[in-house]
Amino acid sequence: MKLNTRDGNAWIAKPPEGRPGTLIYGEDAMRVALKRQELIANLAGPNADEEMRLTRIPAADLRKEKSLLADALAAQGFFPGPRVAFVEDATANVADQIAGALTDWRPGDAHVVVTAGSLKPTSPIRKAFEKHPQAAAIAIYDAPPDRAEIDKWLSEAGLKPDLDATAAIMALAAELGPGDLKQVIGKIGLYKYGDADPLTAGDVAACAPASTEADLDDILHATADGRTAEIGPILTRLEAQGAQPVALIIAATRHYRTLHTASADPGGPGAGVGKLRPPVYGPRRDAILRQAQRLGLRRIEDALHILTDTDLALRSTAKAPQMALMERTLIRLSMMGRR
Repeated sequence: MKLNTRDGNAWIAKPPEGRPGTLIYGEDAMRVALKRQELIANLAGPNADEEMRLTRIPAADLRKEKSLLADALAAQGFFPGPRVAFVEDATANVADQIAGALTDWRPGDAHVVVTAGSLKPTSPIRKAFEKHPQAAAIAIYDAPPDRAEIDKWLSEAGLKPDLDATAAIMALAAELGPGDLKQVIGKIGLYKYGDADPLTAGDVAACAPASTEADLDDILHATADGRTAEIGPILTRLEAQGAQPVALIIAATRHYRTLHTASADPGGPGAGVGKLRPPVYGPRRDAILRQAQRLGLRRIEDALHILTDTDLALRSTAKAPQMALMERTLIRLSMMGRR
């Protein structure tokens, strides 16, 4: 059976008894993993792994030893209770074994849970589950968690948010992946442990992860504007927030390529802005154009060469301090317009 999102969530929340298996697939591995964890817990209980009622079978192992899944279906654990045979990261190479397990499944056998990445409609694994009258195929899409799912996580964490806190959490849901959001809610639950007052927006802000986007944007514009003194403090904040030098070099290269596009316009930096073919420079268009005019095409090309050399150095096996190397590069770039 092919289930839509609503029916798929209902199946995962309360799996029907006496069904042979469930396929969960999607592009986002974290979203798939969260749904798989929830399904297995609802099928066999939270202690299934410790009580040896959960058999994990990597797809690579199943490909080498084709009988692993069939053996797991009929194997009896030491502890009583429902059993699950979990095939992880399945591909077309193990489709025959999975289809055979669904065909041979009998009441009392373990429930087959299969996870996979993005699968086309022609995928033999999808066909095996979608055409089976008792099994389920559930696609997980890259959409933010819905209100019902977030409310469930809040309830599990013992949290009762007010209206402002709910709005703050929904805003986080649009920015974070589901795994990160669930971790944040768990962190808030620890933060509010023993506090009977409702969850407020201030509580959410106190536990929300620090965003690096604003500081990243700031350091790029400080560099291109020649504000050398600001680079060190901003870089310190970025490093404290977990920013990596390789991510910084990628962002800086993208920024200077945008400057190159603006400066290389045949009509000069900013030509065509407000006319029929305006360059797309984002919300800081005026700053981009000012930086392109300040530096000029030749200096921007020199900056791109410096960034390329720094990128190679960061990705090499050299043991030079990477953040210090990145700071040196940004300072060099910020001083280019003075010459």
